Amino acid sequence: MSLSREREGRAAQIDQMASNDSRLQQQPSQKDAADQNFDYMFKLLIIGNSSVGKTSFLFRYADDSFTSAFVSTVGIDFKVKTVFRNDKRIKLQIWDTAGQERYRTITTAYYRGAMGFLLMYDITNQDSFNAVQDWATQIKTYSWDNAQVILVGNKCDLEDDRLIPTEDGQRLAEELGFQFFETSAKDNINVKQVFERLVDIICDKMNESMEGDVNLVSNHRSQGLKDSQAENQGGCAC
Repeated sequence: MSLSREREGRAAQIDQMASNDSRLQQQPSQKDAADQNFDYMFKLLIIGNSSVGKTSFLFRYADDSFTSAFVSTVGIDFKVKTVFRNDKRIKLQIWDTAGQERYRTITTAYYRGAMGFLLMYDITNQDSFNAVQDWATQIKTYSWDNAQVILVGNKCDLEDDRLIPTEDGQRLAEELGFQFFETSAKDNINVKQVFERLVDIICDKMNESMEGDVNLVSNHRSQGLKDSQAENQGGCAC
């Protein structure tokens, strides 16, 4: 089967997933679904223009691997990683979205229920930086109100090719109310730190209001989150 046919088949599969609401909320794989040994699950999305390094960033974090070969993501993909924050075992369901306009309807369907976003641009690509405002508007339009966002300026290893000064990224993040990091998937700069910070600010938001409309999945052994737990424990101890 040719590469184009494989991609067409994959795109058709993604369309079917996006049109079926129940499947949007399912676990990424049978193995991951069977693993119920966690306290909380956070759904995170990495968004931004095509070729800013979203897939490489995810693979560096989840698998500690990097390849310089560029393969455009078709629709949406995922990884699962479990982290420990203040005695809590948190499963991260991390979705890698396609940046091309033709997949926008598919990818925005996954915004619902996401607790956090990494909004990424390439420090060597002016267009990707200019598009940040549009991506931020999509987050506001399609996600829940309390979704947490970190603005990520990726590829900081390419300093000689830099077009976006660090100060411009910081200024834009402040205007949007986001936190800001510059990163490099290639050199593994701030990759882990970005995800840890996103998890921490989600936990902080949960501590502020456990009774809000939060898309949080608790370990089945805890029989879900109860108001009494929030009152007694003060919410997530992350």
